[in-house]
Amino acid sequence: MPLSYLTRIAQTPAPTFAEGRRADLIADLWTELGYATERDEVGNILTRLTPPGTEGRPALLLAAHLDTVFDAGTDVTVREEAGRLIGPGVGDNSASLAVVTALLRDLRGQTGALRRPLWIAANVGEEGLGDLRGAKYLLARHRPQLGAFIAVDGYLGVAVTRAVGVRRYRAVFVGPGGHSWGDQAPSALHALGRAISTLYALHLPASPRTTLNVGVASGGTSVNSIAGTAELLLDLRSLDARVLADLDTRAVAVLHAAARDAGVQLRLERVGDRPGGDLQSGPLLGAVRDAAREIRTDIRLASSSTDANAAVPHGLPAVAVGVYRGGNAHRTDEWVQTSSLAPGLKFLRRLVDLYQRSPAA
Repeated sequence: MPLSYLTRIAQTPAPTFAEGRRADLIADLWTELGYATERDEVGNILTRLTPPGTEGRPALLLAAHLDTVFDAGTDVTVREEAGRLIGPGVGDNSASLAVVTALLRDLRGQTGALRRPLWIAANVGEEGLGDLRGAKYLLARHRPQLGAFIAVDGYLGVAVTRAVGVRRYRAVFVGPGGHSWGDQAPSALHALGRAISTLYALHLPASPRTTLNVGVASGGTSVNSIAGTAELLLDLRSLDARVLADLDTRAVAVLHAAARDAGVQLRLERVGDRPGGDLQSGPLLGAVRDAAREIRTDIRLASSSTDANAAVPHGLPAVAVGVYRGGNAHRTDEWVQTSSLAPGLKFLRRLVDLYQRSPAA
């Protein structure tokens, strides 16, 4: 059962940019199961199953991300209550890692049935400012050897077939600072306020769906000080690449204008660029639906931002699928329905089998 792995994985902290401890755990678990693992330059763990006779054929890559949204120092204790496991990151994406590990356990001694190579990765940097760096690295490095990519992430019964494009910026406004009574210097917080107000006044089309969010804002030192610095983190999303590019241009212009009008400087850094568009999931969808049918689950197609986004620039067929049921993702009281893990494992195993036999693979 994946449950035997889940608590151990979930209680091993893995903040974005600090996934090392959990990467070590996954590498140890996979090694104990008899698989050779490798750790690449960005910290991904990868094992490659290439049975005799499959050499040179395009591989199916499964990837489940290591990182969670929770900072170092978060209490990641998992508790069991009424058929649920509850704790920070227990679902996203610890449950997916547990199911993938259980899949490797179940494949021991049976890899000869594979008709094509199967690669399995535990990758870094999916959440927040990680900007998909693990998945981007895997696909940039190995694209010629791959036939399809499946990101194992999300809830059972959902298949992400369209990638939501994302642009993210860190804007830092910088002024001279000073005393609130004794000086008359421009305030970085004044610029920040102007920027936020004007950003939220920008027109966003109702279709295709497009969003703008200032998720973090901070600045200043004390109530009687003119703020010398202030910063924000801006998230822009759209289902259409051209709409996203236009919003990007307009938002950047707003940030520059706010700094200029307030009389301060602007330091602007793009901290996220997730490609969006059609994931070309066609070669995978038949297997996804058939595997779900065998566990009496319907598949709902969705648009989202996942590691599967990284496949878009490479023209590689991709999809993101979930393998557990739960709720409250990105909250400290996130939960996973323990009884959903076995069906999730059965679904993933059957998906791999069906894809292996697909003429489109």
